[in-house]
Amino acid sequence: MSKSGSRQKGRVINLRCTEEEANILKEKAKAAGISTSDLLRRSALNRKIVTRTDLRLMNELLRLGGLQKHLFNQMQDNMTTELSKQFSEVLVEVKKAIIALDLNVVPVRN
Repeated sequence: MSKSGSRQKGRVINLRCTEEEANILKEKAKAAGISTSDLLRRSALNRKIVTRTDLRLMNELLRLGGLQKHLFNQMQDNMTTELSKQFSEVLVEVKKAIIALDLNVVPVRN
């Protein structure tokens, strides 16, 4: 972090919560790969919180889509109409899943 960023975060605000709430906040921050302070700051200021799980899921969907396309290309010589339809349906569903993630706004919830 830049010096100007650390200088701006010199103010401490105390927060009271239950033990359960504290644990939930810590778990959510850990899932997002950020500090609890950063999680609370981003939540309060309506900023993006992208979890690492969502990023891993996005990468896995992209990988599976690429593999599906590779298999489709490899099978061109033995392709039937039914097989082509099945490959197409799988690629469409992978694309829908990727779009549904919409990593621009990923709320961290239970």
